[in-house]
Amino acid sequence: MDRTLPAIITGLVVIGLFALMWRSWRARRRRDSGLTAGYPAPTDEAAATVTVDCFYVATTPRDQPLERLSISGLGFRARARIAVTDAGLWLSLRGEAPVYIAADAIELLTPATVAIDRVVEKDGLLRLGWRLADSGLPVDSYFRINDIVERRSLTAAIRSVSSVLNNSSATTDHDESEA
Repeated sequence: MDRTLPAIITGLVVIGLFALMWRSWRARRRRDSGLTAGYPAPTDEAAATVTVDCFYVATTPRDQPLERLSISGLGFRARARIAVTDAGLWLSLRGEAPVYIAADAIELLTPATVAIDRVVEKDGLLRLGWRLADSGLPVDSYFRINDIVERRSLTAAIRSVSSVLNNSSATTDHDESEA
């Protein structure tokens, strides 16, 4: 009997915390409801030059790695496949419709260490900076690619299709093993 009151209080606190998390996620979904992931798919079916299986971490507003955007199709962590074509790249997250990002929307490609709910070794994430189609909002998508060879080939392929990255020196990608 002497444990009943603490158990009830603990249960109410846990229920209250879950209610607050649910309310917060609903507010985030409402805030980001006008944002659309990706671009219209190209009419010509270009073959992928590079395809990599990886772990999708998050999409955040540009330079705000701890502020997740709740964009339909990009709201949750998932296993993913990135396929780079001559016109852009496809993000296929498990359980979601594929998202197409046009090559001219890609503005940034750098290593990262921190994104919302993920901290890894130095430069263990790949940060892809791009602009949303409808709003033009600059965003960053973060990926975890464990295979160094796949990461290098993906980085080279993305750089080759993006005119912005081809003309910029701010697209470094390196690993601790290369230092």
